[in-house]
Amino acid sequence: MKDRGHEVEFSPDAKAAFLKLLPLRSISRFWGFLMSLEVPVRMRPFIYKAWARAFHSNLEEAALPLEDYASLQEFFVRTLKEGLRPIDPDPNCLVSPVDGTILRFGELKGPRASIEQVKGFSYSASSLLGANSLLHEVVQEDNDEQDSQQSITEESSNKAWWRISFASPKVHKPLSLCPTKGVFYCVLYLKPGDYHRVHSPVDWHVLLRRHFSGHLFPLNERATRTIRNLHVENERVVLEGKWQEGFIAVTAVGATNVGSIKVPFEPELRTNRPLRRLLKSDPPDERAYEPEGTGVMIKKGEEIASFNMGSTVVLVFQAPVSEQSGNEVTSEFKFCIKSGDRIKVGEAIGRWDDGSS
Repeated sequence: MKDRGHEVEFSPDAKAAFLKLLPLRSISRFWGFLMSLEVPVRMRPFIYKAWARAFHSNLEEAALPLEDYASLQEFFVRTLKEGLRPIDPDPNCLVSPVDGTILRFGELKGPRASIEQVKGFSYSASSLLGANSLLHEVVQEDNDEQDSQQSITEESSNKAWWRISFASPKVHKPLSLCPTKGVFYCVLYLKPGDYHRVHSPVDWHVLLRRHFSGHLFPLNERATRTIRNLHVENERVVLEGKWQEGFIAVTAVGATNVGSIKVPFEPELRTNRPLRRLLKSDPPDERAYEPEGTGVMIKKGEEIASFNMGSTVVLVFQAPVSEQSGNEVTSEFKFCIKSGDRIKVGEAIGRWDDGSS
């Protein structure tokens, strides 16, 4: 059937129902236990090289000799040699947090704006990030700004529903002088052979962490096509905060055999814990980072999370859309990637012009 161009698939609901019957969380914990077992020193090069051949890992990039990785778990989360992932120094660009494949990207527009999973499947940014997400403040501030500016036309108002002006509501500036921000997203998939650490895409303050206990469905291409709301159903850790252009969130989504997500500045965080039952109504575990009221300051390129095997990272962020001065429009954020592109940590995802040139 495949030779004739036909592919047998479960219907979306049927496949999800079948996977829910499997003890994927327990399987993932058992797999994690096996991965943490110490491998005899003489066997390490053979095992790690076999893995690298199977999943196309580049062993020349590993920071340590293969014999120094005591377990498969240590090997999976290995660091790289210094200087192999240069960070784009352009202050007006947002870089990739991972080595991976670009799945989807775009701008979130309108009150029902959704992140596209595949054609025909989508989920809201709110359901991914949580009901208490700082993104709701962005939307509310934007609505307040629209109410305070009676001169905005209906067309402009609809177009800017997801945008925010940083001008004080008490100071009524002309619309043409108000810089606006759009809300964008980018979804990146990590294969099992990829580098498994997540780095910061920008300089920002991490204000809170939200951990959702969920399923551990696979995140491969077939699962993405057949399981609705896949990234919302799965266990995930959301880091939210502020950067120079406004709101930003980095979401690390777990998968089968990828239940352990670690955050270096919160080593006590434990994911994929045994659950008696899993209810969608259960609130996420949330922690605010407030040293001196500024959260945790993270520099562009610094490590912010890690997980084993392959998984997915979803970025949701504000960026400049336009800034009008007379008839000239500057500061417009544009993606410099395409769906299906392979990208590495530190390479630019998008750029904007600050109008200074």
